Amino acid sequence: MKIKKNIKNGVTYLTFPIFENAGVRHGFSTRLGGVSQGDLGSMNLSFSRGDDPERVMENHRRFAAAVGYPVENLVFSDQVHDTVIRRVDASDCGKGILRESDLKGVDGLVTDDPEAVLMTFFADCVPLFLYDKKHHAIGAVHSGWRGTVGRIGARAVEKMRDEFGSVPDDLLAVVGPSICQDCYEVSEDVAEAFRQEFKEEQWEELLMAKPEHKYQMDLWRANEIILTESGIPASQIQVCGLCTCCHSDFLFSHRASGGKRGNLAGVMTRMPL
Repeated sequence: MKIKKNIKNGVTYLTFPIFENAGVRHGFSTRLGGVSQGDLGSMNLSFSRGDDPERVMENHRRFAAAVGYPVENLVFSDQVHDTVIRRVDASDCGKGILRESDLKGVDGLVTDDPEAVLMTFFADCVPLFLYDKKHHAIGAVHSGWRGTVGRIGARAVEKMRDEFGSVPDDLLAVVGPSICQDCYEVSEDVAEAFRQEFKEEQWEELLMAKPEHKYQMDLWRANEIILTESGIPASQIQVCGLCTCCHSDFLFSHRASGGKRGNLAGVMTRMPL
């Protein structure tokens, strides 16, 4: 498993060695170390789950102190399971957490501004994180099944090329904690959408057929294929291998909880370690 568990001031969070070795400040939250209660307990980082906003803010303060970035520099995504990616900078700091955001319907963020701290949210969907080691630009993307069919990972690579001159050979990528194939059952219509998008020789590894027109879907592998086909060398892509549903006592999972849950968050910044 290509992931590291960290505990600081009672806050448990995850980091990815491929980024740590490159000097990228980042983190992925767990359920542990916050003040939220009940189904949202305890490190819920979303204001959209019916939580007490003051508790959510305290969670953000604790998570920010553990990872090491200013809360006021956060820029939130606004996820709708689409493929829109926006470039942000220091002028966007605070959007979604301290002030109203005009970043609507945005499932991915990119920046090369060291003041902007990118945050995206998860509870089974796939986090994709990118780092351009030449231009020192970063990207954080939310990829559910719709985003995966829409190849949002490839769109992120294209966005970083267009905005910063990034080339795939210079990119490091992580497929973060999310639902595994054994836990992710999908219907025939979802399977068909993947058959339409992916090559026939890839279907067998992405879709495991079950009775009654059901399938077990491998979103990890699908996103790894997308990033590889975008030109990122396989050796520079890490699939962390941690399932949110298998570890729902440690991570929020929509499937495991029947929707009664908080949100995890992934954070990236160009601020040096």
